[in-house]
Amino acid sequence: MLTKQFYKTVFKNAFGMSFTVKYWDGTTENYGKNTPDFTLVFNKELPVKEVLSDPSIILGEAYMDKKIDLEGGDELELERVICTAFEHSQYFMKNHKFGNFLPKKLTHSKKESKKYIEAHYDIGNDFYKLWLDPSMTYSGAYFKTEDTSLEQAQIDKVHHILNKLNLKNGETFLDIGCGWGTLIFTAAKEYGATSTGITLSEEQFDYISEKIKAEGLEDKVTVHLMDYRDLPSEAFDKISSVGMVEHVGKENLSIYFKTIERLLVPKGEALIQGITGQKKGGTNSFFEKYIFPGGYMPGLPEMVTSITENNLQLVDLESLRRHYQKTLEHWTKNFHEQLPVIRQTKDERFIRMWDLYLQASAGSFASGHIDLMQYLMTKGTNNDLPLTREYMI
Repeated sequence: MLTKQFYKTVFKNAFGMSFTVKYWDGTTENYGKNTPDFTLVFNKELPVKEVLSDPSIILGEAYMDKKIDLEGGDELELERVICTAFEHSQYFMKNHKFGNFLPKKLTHSKKESKKYIEAHYDIGNDFYKLWLDPSMTYSGAYFKTEDTSLEQAQIDKVHHILNKLNLKNGETFLDIGCGWGTLIFTAAKEYGATSTGITLSEEQFDYISEKIKAEGLEDKVTVHLMDYRDLPSEAFDKISSVGMVEHVGKENLSIYFKTIERLLVPKGEALIQGITGQKKGGTNSFFEKYIFPGGYMPGLPEMVTSITENNLQLVDLESLRRHYQKTLEHWTKNFHEQLPVIRQTKDERFIRMWDLYLQASAGSFASGHIDLMQYLMTKGTNNDLPLTREYMI
């Protein structure tokens, strides 16, 4: 009875939705003042002591293992549940054990960093092709309108980045953590830059290498399978790094920006796009164990400090939080549409884990719990930049 009373207290105080809970003993109870939108089902009792030990892991694994489930609602109901939980998180934060982003000591040696990246990005190109857009761009898109397609929004994001960098014909361009190469190919083919990409993912490296040969771009595009810390001191006019800063680790933030500063020509520009905490950074135990091993989300204050302490001047900062929410919603819908194909190679536990990852991330962005920032910076002072932001659009 104590366990059920704990959950009743939580559901009564911590959510802003109307829903039904079906408990493990078959009893049901409604919460909220309106008609319930969905039913939260406990197929098995989750002891309070276990939940309090690490709610992110215990609740995440319970969903993966179908100990808890959602019935009713639509395909994005899980996102809305998580969003409203974050919006009412003050109730949880009265108990520090419910803190979503838990401090954790992680190390990011070159060997460990490669292992972390392989764990997520080397699941297989065929898997990612099923639910990403045709460009295989795995980062937050840029939606110019509410009904812009995912494919167009990813194209617009690439141009938004390259336009912000004011990339010009004949310049040299480096993308740190280049994914499947969309930025470096676009920079070379549409902007006339000589492009270099680096990645720690062998799947991505092989994909880009084959594409370079297939398109005859050997003289314009280069890709390296290497750690960013091993890059030689070649000077680049422009540098981008999208969705990479979350992988470098708290202890390496200064090294990361020092490397960018070292690789830029004087007055050179760099654009970093990364998930950021508005106040502070942290790790999430479920995501660290199952999705992004070694991941650390920096806080906005520590990002700005790391930038400015390494001879880099921050010249533009833009929040794209709602854009990443929409991106994740597109990915979720694509993922659901491809479930018959995914089930041919992945088990149900993996599928529920991945669905939880996509929708929990969307809910986190929707609630403002996390943000997506673009940081534009220069090496030292650059008085040659345009006076207004029109050139970025």
